[in-house]
Amino acid sequence: MTTAGVRMPEPRTGAPAPAARPPRPRRPAARRGGPRRRSSVTLTLLMLVMLVYAVVPLLWLVINATKSNATLYTSPGLWFGDDFALADNIAQVFTYQDGVYARWLANTVLYAGVGAVGATILAAMGGYALAKFDFPGKRLMIAVVISGVAVPLTALAVPTFLLFSQVGLVNTPFAVIIPALVSPFGLYLMRIFAADAVPDSLLEAARIDGAGELRIFWTVALRLMAPGMVTVLLFALVATWNNYFLPLIVLNDPRWYPLTVGLNQWNSQIGSSSGGQAVYNIVITGSLVAIVPLVIAFFFLQRYWQSGLAAGSVKQ
Repeated sequence: MTTAGVRMPEPRTGAPAPAARPPRPRRPAARRGGPRRRSSVTLTLLMLVMLVYAVVPLLWLVINATKSNATLYTSPGLWFGDDFALADNIAQVFTYQDGVYARWLANTVLYAGVGAVGATILAAMGGYALAKFDFPGKRLMIAVVISGVAVPLTALAVPTFLLFSQVGLVNTPFAVIIPALVSPFGLYLMRIFAADAVPDSLLEAARIDGAGELRIFWTVALRLMAPGMVTVLLFALVATWNNYFLPLIVLNDPRWYPLTVGLNQWNSQIGSSSGGQAVYNIVITGSLVAIVPLVIAFFFLQRYWQSGLAAGSVKQ
């Protein structure tokens, strides 16, 4: 047989077919009890331990806030008593010692609100500047910020007291608010967030349109940095709300106490002027009421944790 002048070989008849290759042995499937499953079980157990560690104290607080002072000693710690005295306990909290608890709550809201908002704005401005501008000493400043994150706040309480005592700020609300405005961790976090959330091309487009740097920050960058700012706001709010050591040192007047110092004062009075165990239920219920605003703040602000706000703002 020829095709286009080329002679094709004739097929051989009766030739033996080539021997088929033997199938490769399959590897044994991974057993269900392999290392991956064991690590998954270990991580699950670890998370359960962490969950119990975080939930059990809160559960104990909620349950015991519903008990009267006498029932606290006659009922299990993690179960309700015979009486449900939550409403009576709350009423006692806000009427004990002429209703000083309401004053402490207002002080805490003032310190945490002003301090957290101010710390968030300052951290956003500083983080944006460190992320988007080049200036002499930038690396040194970043190193100082990172070093500030590593310093515990309790180590700065005594130097802060000595400094404020010389300028006459001791025993005033400013002695708590001013330190709350400084957040090295918030500044570091906003620097990282601004570097990715605010595109350089968007800033250049705003500059070409004639916008100044302050206008660019307040109208463009600040909106893109909103999720990171909410995170810093929550961290600063919780840190100032739970701050105990600094107010204990710089405040002497009970009228300016936050809830942390005031509740500890009530707890220290048990067994002396309060007649033994007379205010245990008040301290427990007051602690429960103190965390309610933080829970509300978390539920209200979590919807602002969004990403991708800059999507579509720059033409490709």
